[in-house]
Amino acid sequence: MIIWIASYPKSGNTWLRALISTYYFSKDGTFDQSLLKEIDQFPTKKYLEDFNFDKNVPGDTCKHWVKAQEKINLNKKLKFFKTHNVFGRLNNYDFTNSQNSIGCLYVVRDPRNVITSLKNHYQLDDDQAFKWMTNEKNFIYNTQKFKDLGYSDFQFISSWSTNYKSWKVQKKIPTKIIKYEDLLNQTYAVFLDIIKYVNKITKNNEKVDKAKIKKTLISTSFEKLKKNEIENGFSEAVPIRGDKSKKVSFFHLGPKNDWNKLLDKNLKVKIEKIFDKNLNELSYN
Repeated sequence: MIIWIASYPKSGNTWLRALISTYYFSKDGTFDQSLLKEIDQFPTKKYLEDFNFDKNVPGDTCKHWVKAQEKINLNKKLKFFKTHNVFGRLNNYDFTNSQNSIGCLYVVRDPRNVITSLKNHYQLDDDQAFKWMTNEKNFIYNTQKFKDLGYSDFQFISSWSTNYKSWKVQKKIPTKIIKYEDLLNQTYAVFLDIIKYVNKITKNNEKVDKAKIKKTLISTSFEKLKKNEIENGFSEAVPIRGDKSKKVSFFHLGPKNDWNKLLDKNLKVKIEKIFDKNLNELSYN
């Protein structure tokens, strides 16, 4: 069965993957980039290569998403998967179902901070980033590594609001909503709660290793992850537009990403107006 680590892009998904992969897959709670491979992305080409689809048509893979998950689950082992996809249907095909998924950890982040990260990662200006976040038909795919694979790893992300709501309101699989800000400010307590949640839905009766949690938190701190990227690079960093020899810093600002200091006032007003309901619901206002 699958546990999803879902989020809108640039909301803390990678950090949570680092935390979970280090706790569950390392020997002593020491982070290593290779551990992230234990939590792969879905959908990607390798999980769909046995199915027929038109790689040049965005979303043509969606008709195989559930079948691909059925194949993944044949060995009946527990697996974590990262996704930015919305929960729901695309072209009348489900993204997932309760037969293939046991639960989800959904990371949500204040959109006023998401947009500053998006601007850096995708190299967008204010207007482009705002349109990107509010586009109900938005999708992403890897244009850098797999140019010959077209839309093989297509993910339908929609808008920031729709992405969040799609996972929150669905009743098919249990979903734990995690505010990025809580994970940042109360890391130990929130991560301990996450581990207890994962162990509960997977019926894992092993005692929580609190010493390993502490080591995990130290080795996956933003400073450590940024230092690791500077020294060793980071596989998910994207090339700088116009200069493929250099990459955009993936671990860019972290805790210093403060919309109060970084966000243009007009852009702030636009975001607060369009996402007002969500901001109130999440106590971001």
